[in-house]
Amino acid sequence: MPLTGQALVTGGAGFIGSHLCESLLRKRFRVVCLDNLSTGRRENIAHLTDDPGFVFVEGDVAEPEPLWSTGPVDLVFHLASPASPVAYLKAPLETLRAGSRGTEHALEVARRWGARFVLASTSEVYGDPAEHPQRESYWGHVNPVGERSVYDEAKRYAEALTMAYRRSHGVDTGIARIFNTFGPRMRADDGRIIPNFVRQALTGEAMTVYGSGLQTRTLCYVDDLVEGLLALALGGASGPVNLGGTEERTVLELATEIARAAGGTATVPPVEHRTLPQDDPGRRRPDLTLARDLLAWQPRTSLADGLALTVAWFRERTAGAAPATARPGEPVAR
Repeated sequence: MPLTGQALVTGGAGFIGSHLCESLLRKRFRVVCLDNLSTGRRENIAHLTDDPGFVFVEGDVAEPEPLWSTGPVDLVFHLASPASPVAYLKAPLETLRAGSRGTEHALEVARRWGARFVLASTSEVYGDPAEHPQRESYWGHVNPVGERSVYDEAKRYAEALTMAYRRSHGVDTGIARIFNTFGPRMRADDGRIIPNFVRQALTGEAMTVYGSGLQTRTLCYVDDLVEGLLALALGGASGPVNLGGTEERTVLELATEIARAAGGTATVPPVEHRTLPQDDPGRRRPDLTLARDLLAWQPRTSLADGLALTVAWFRERTAGAAPATARPGEPVAR
């Protein structure tokens, strides 16, 4: 079969990036995966390295040299950035550089080759929102000097830069605002709610809940999120377009559901409350009207099914078995 085209994925060894690389290969793209492995992992892409259509380049998107070695490309996906609070608070300057220099370098690649460019932005651009659910037209409620600002403002700048390249240089761009996403290949130590709760449920520890636990989140399974990114890339929408889940839960409800998915029998799992971090949003849920209208996209995997797959992956990985990443009823991908 002939190749569909060539794609560059920055941050391709990360959680979402590795799933995106995998999906692009299935669609017959040649894939160049660029990652400096600061938060990405080689094991996430180890099963792809024997594919003749896959090339891994270890390099930092904030430095231009690795990008110019990738050759002509038709699609550029810019995902490179620490994404969890634990990661970006440890590397604040690197996070800002990934969103500023890194975005500019990736945009220059797209400009040079006439490629379609997709920015992986974030729901964090809405901050602690006064609007619920959040529409793309909402400008946000963000603290520009708080600890989280290194990530929030890096992504807001990246969006502004992407639109400037579109207006000034005619680069074909799309912006995805990604809401909480979960699934296999998340780092167990990244501090986010799903890996924290899954690890604690599997080891019998108390669930760590920050604040009252009444703050809400929606969660999108990673396979669905990748389908949304591809729909944006292969379409003509400029965005921003929200991509995320619709099943809203409080943090305490999520703790209970994850405990049950892990085989717990208690009606309410043991919980350890800790101080709520600065600027942690009270409610977060995307308005998906644009995603449905422009991309014909909405999440397909239920929260229960996604949690079951994620818990199974963490359990098997802990036991040293090959992780299951397939949907219910589909063959397991190795």
